[in-house]
Amino acid sequence: MAIPTTQPSPVTRQVKTSQNLESTAWRWMRYSGFLLIPLAWGHILIQDVIVGVHNINEAYVAQRFLFTGWRIYDILLLAFAFAHGMNGLRQVLSDLFPAPRARQWLGWILLVGWAIISVIGAIAIIAFQAGQ
Repeated sequence: MAIPTTQPSPVTRQVKTSQNLESTAWRWMRYSGFLLIPLAWGHILIQDVIVGVHNINEAYVAQRFLFTGWRIYDILLLAFAFAHGMNGLRQVLSDLFPAPRARQWLGWILLVGWAIISVIGAIAIIAFQAGQ
């Protein structure tokens, strides 16, 4: 007859981490990468496989943008892809500029640059009118 053994329950502990630009950027890189997968593959499937790049012209885009959902889809794809790329650039530049103050300035400059270009892209998508 086997003697039952009891295993001690694993010890867990909670660790508090500070919320700073680095931890927020790390989290955003994961979220944007996760969201980019269906957005990018959906874009490739629809534009390149189903429609075909040879059939994409101004009239196709105008017809597609009649539905607000496509504009939102394209704005999200633009913002997430660009944010993901800018965060990667921030990581590369942080290797080149090890001083904490320089890294902080670079982070803010890239964040502001991302926001400005994303807003310009969103305005272009929203304001698109065929034939003008």
